[in-house]
Amino acid sequence: MAEEKRQIKLAAHINPAGGNHVAAWMHPRAQKDSGRNASHWLEMAKTAERGKFDLVFLADSAATRDGPLKRLARFPQYMIYLEPLTLLSAMAVATKHVGLVATASTSYFEPYNIARLFGSLDHISNGREEHYGHAERYARAREFVEVVKGLWDSWDDDACQWNEETGIYFDHEKVHHLNHKGQFLSVRGPLNMERPPQGYPILIQAGVSEDGRNLAAEIADIVFVAEKEMIKVQGIYRDIKERTEKFGRKPEHLFVMPGVGVLVRPTEDEALRDYEWLQSLVHPDAGLEVLSAEMNYIDLSGVDVEKPLPEHLIPRSDSTHSKRTRALLEANPGITVRQMYERYTGARTSHLIVGDPIQCADRLQEWFEGRAADGFVIQPLLLPEGLDDFVDLVVPELQRRGLFRNEYEGMSLRENLGLAHAPSQYRSVSISK
Repeated sequence: MAEEKRQIKLAAHINPAGGNHVAAWMHPRAQKDSGRNASHWLEMAKTAERGKFDLVFLADSAATRDGPLKRLARFPQYMIYLEPLTLLSAMAVATKHVGLVATASTSYFEPYNIARLFGSLDHISNGREEHYGHAERYARAREFVEVVKGLWDSWDDDACQWNEETGIYFDHEKVHHLNHKGQFLSVRGPLNMERPPQGYPILIQAGVSEDGRNLAAEIADIVFVAEKEMIKVQGIYRDIKERTEKFGRKPEHLFVMPGVGVLVRPTEDEALRDYEWLQSLVHPDAGLEVLSAEMNYIDLSGVDVEKPLPEHLIPRSDSTHSKRTRALLEANPGITVRQMYERYTGARTSHLIVGDPIQCADRLQEWFEGRAADGFVIQPLLLPEGLDDFVDLVVPELQRRGLFRNEYEGMSLRENLGLAHAPSQYRSVSISK
């Protein structure tokens, strides 16, 4: 039997403060107050749905960035947030098909609360929500996901009967206490809601360290990858797909989606002019803050941006960020600090595409057919117009090439991804809604 034709999956990463570029908020057409403007976020969700995107992703942080406020004042993207679950609930009412994604920290939330929050959103959105399982402590994260899934299984799919003749609202034999006692967590259950429409909301994981790859292969439906070079992402893609088999999973049930910073305009000249103008607005304080974050928050105060990075500040750890910094320095002898941070001000550690619609579609097709990606997390450098430009200019080109859907395949995110309803660990019931 011939393999079913693969199609690109698309996620829209909606970044606060005007877009993914550090200086986006200074653009005259940027949504400067997006950190507090709910209407902006709803319009972005509607735009993504108009473009038939699989999902919208809202990153979150439980606190502001740490660092000198004088420097952070020029880099506001990660300082002001609206709480994402509240936003996604509003998006669920304003849209019908696009999946909804938010970060959930397994370090600072309790499993019961996460299960309840995301389970509620799955019901509100009729199965379009995603739970984003990002964690720094992978051992806790693995147990955390196990507990959350167990809580989602508290009620069988058909537990609620609403039988007026017998007076039975639900079958008590179809409700389960989790009674989990593990290394990090102790949770009794059951959860006080019906099982989510998708069985389990889609799980997304970010991080490609050794522990991160194993966790993705074991529990994730989507893994987010941040790398600039196709050859590196191809290696990550192959490695994670191979690891799925040792956990009894099929490689095609895990979608590898690299981040891509995008600035697309009708012509290449227009795109390059816009990008160069944004780059010219980057103040050294903002550039140093970006570079510091990419180097595990090494203090770069007082560094001369017109000279190479001092030897004593070169990171020596085995972290992904440190290795990436050393590789950049080795590949570019004599590179100045300014030139270093300019590589990250647009797309951070993600791949960057600046050009016309054909060039953008060509690059995405190359990565997709070259098995570096099953889809992409699109990170517009400028919002709101950057997402509109992608939807109006690039999506039709991908559709013309047969690489992207013309209509949604189903109503739930699982259906649009081609994944089956997740069965309960207690029993599997065939349901239709």
